Amino acid sequence: MKKYLKIASLVVVAVIFIGTFVFLYSKSKPKVKQYEIVSSEITDLEKTTVATGKVEPRDEILIKPQISGIVAEVYKEAGQTVKKGEIIAKIKVIPEMGQLNSAESRLRLAEINLKQTQTDYNRMKKLYADKLISSEDYEKSQLTFKQAKEEEESAKDALDIIKEGITKKSASYSNTMIRSTIDGLVLDVPVKAGNSVIMSNSFNDGTTIATVANMNDLIFRGKIDETEVGRIHEGMPIKLTIGALQNIKFDATLEYISPKGVEENGANQFEIKAAIRVPDSVEIRSGYSANAEIVLARVSKVLAVPESTVEFNGDSTFVWVMTDSVPEQKFIRRQVVAGLSNGIKLEIKKGLTIKEKVRGAEKTDKDKKK
Repeated sequence: MKKYLKIASLVVVAVIFIGTFVFLYSKSKPKVKQYEIVSSEITDLEKTTVATGKVEPRDEILIKPQISGIVAEVYKEAGQTVKKGEIIAKIKVIPEMGQLNSAESRLRLAEINLKQTQTDYNRMKKLYADKLISSEDYEKSQLTFKQAKEEEESAKDALDIIKEGITKKSASYSNTMIRSTIDGLVLDVPVKAGNSVIMSNSFNDGTTIATVANMNDLIFRGKIDETEVGRIHEGMPIKLTIGALQNIKFDATLEYISPKGVEENGANQFEIKAAIRVPDSVEIRSGYSANAEIVLARVSKVLAVPESTVEFNGDSTFVWVMTDSVPEQKFIRRQVVAGLSNGIKLEIKKGLTIKEKVRGAEKTDKDKKK
């Protein structure tokens, strides 16, 4: 019995020894690497850049008052269309007391002067009829009377302008009626009835009554990095994507590149503008964020491979070309001449044919099992 137990123990030890040896041998044996095989193809490539920005009208007009006062009425709201000359709001003039007193005093003096000159004129008129004075003296008195009458009317108009902002003679040209200067869409009306407003002059920008723009003439305004600004030029076509209008691309034409860059986050950015062509069936609002895709270079029907299969060493470019696949994969490293890249695929100008295949990424254990 003891003999059998001894033999069994030796067998178990031998099995363990052999298993350990086999395991260590298999671990020390180098694994055969397997790679994905990629075929080259004939395709079209484009190198593009994307500029971020927003859509806005080419011109936004700020409507400002010609006089200071209080908003009496507002006739338009944001989103409504207006015609040139159409009234947007009405201003009620609040006279300045010093100017008001001066204008009233001027009118009183003009009325006193007119009354006196009228009396003198009537006297001279009677004397002229009786042929007691010359025609020259009569004409002088007549002229003085007309001048006094004109001064009274002028004083009345000045007082009306200070009190009401208009005169009876110029009611149709009243500065109290704030009118649109263009045909367009009202984008904003930042004032309400009762708000105080001040006129625009050389010392003050004045209060904005409304913002009006022609929404049929829209532009994209964005920025592009200095590394790519040298590759673009006015007149280039642009594809515009608007975040609020997904799945729609708009055609645009680059029409402006800023001659001066502005530093942002450590990089120089140059402003660009592009005219947008908008179909009649689409409504675009001012301020929409947008991305402009600009084609920097384009090639057609060229040999290309995935850029991930290419090795870069200084100014040289290499690919691993498959020479055999049985019993195991074999490759040869070959220098090629690269061309345009779109970030995914790279043009191969020389060193590779359409029939040849190149080495891709190494397969994982999961890939090998498939």
